[in-house]
Amino acid sequence: MSDTTLKDSLQSDLTTAIKGRDELTSATIRMVLTAVKSEEVAGKTARTLSDEEVLTVLQREAKKRREAAEAFGGAGRAESAARENAELGVIERYLPTPLTEEELTALVEDAVLVATGEGLTGMGAMGGVMNYLKPKVAGRADGKRLSAAVRARLQA
Repeated sequence: MSDTTLKDSLQSDLTTAIKGRDELTSATIRMVLTAVKSEEVAGKTARTLSDEEVLTVLQREAKKRREAAEAFGGAGRAESAARENAELGVIERYLPTPLTEEELTALVEDAVLVATGEGLTGMGAMGGVMNYLKPKVAGRADGKRLSAAVRARLQA
């Protein structure tokens, strides 16, 4: 594996998009890099974000695009919704492949078995199961989807 960081990849792809006159990609990557830079200078001292932290910023930006597209779509502003979805498509290039329903179900099942082994059962196990799963699904399933899968399994 090379020493190229996720931020380096974004920077390189921005240059390529600008040279190729790809307005959507260059505008979206600029927006993401601005969010990364803001995160780096937040707090008392400036720092360079790790790939995991850049990934968290990307996920936050993707969530914003999803929510904005939904809001625009609901308000009958199809053109704005389409732009948000297009930006989301650019951001998703940098995110890990989402878990399939089968993969998520298998992970939830394993986590419930672990929780049961620790004496946690029913909805009381929700917190323990979620804490066990979060690092395993990081970046591959959002909290809402994870929570729904765990809740459905614990109530079954």
